[in-house]
Amino acid sequence: MKKKNQLLKAFMVAAAVSISGAAMSQVEIGIRAGANFSNATIKDANDKKADTKLNPGFHAGVTFDIPVADEFYVQPGALFSTKGFKTSGSGTIGGAAYSGESKWNASYIEVPVNFIYKPELGSGKLLLGAGPYVAYGIGGKVKTDGSFSGGGISGSSSNSRDLEFKGDYNDGSSDKIIYGKPFDAGANLLFGYEFANKLSFQLNGQLGLLNIVPNNDGNKPDAKMKNSGFGISVGYKF
Repeated sequence: MKKKNQLLKAFMVAAAVSISGAAMSQVEIGIRAGANFSNATIKDANDKKADTKLNPGFHAGVTFDIPVADEFYVQPGALFSTKGFKTSGSGTIGGAAYSGESKWNASYIEVPVNFIYKPELGSGKLLLGAGPYVAYGIGGKVKTDGSFSGGGISGSSSNSRDLEFKGDYNDGSSDKIIYGKPFDAGANLLFGYEFANKLSFQLNGQLGLLNIVPNNDGNKPDAKMKNSGFGISVGYKF
């Protein structure tokens, strides 16, 4: 009986390896790049919403289409993506007071995991997908036409300062402006079309779900800030 159990386990392991190997052999590796039109929803402690506008940027990286059922795929990826927003007027964001026009360009490494439905349509395939993403902020720039000050720094006229990501305002560098907490997460939506030659086009939507406003000397913030945006991508599968 023991020998039979051992044989059964060996068979199950061999079958699992064979199935996973067959599935991995069908994985389609792709590259994707395109334009972002990012924004952020920002509210102060009194729930007053800041006036922010779309800021253009870009994204680029790799994707992996893993088949899980007929016409259904899991698509993890790794992207470099720029986010941010534009402001005009005066206010306080990122621990710095601003007056004039500012462009906040934040750089992220992003890992989306989308669930894709790819039914045949014409000579190609329709692309319908949704899923979560996680991202980690690695830097960026804020460009201001006007003036800004805060955290021991100040500037006027046309200036550019480095952005950084910190969990607490008091941990920031003296010569940089904090954009937000480094970790972000949210939800993706996509719609597009993949041609028979493996070239594809898609529209992307993204909604950040985490409040990325840093703590202040260990205290949780009353203000709120969440990334959002949409974009268009061109992709190719190998």
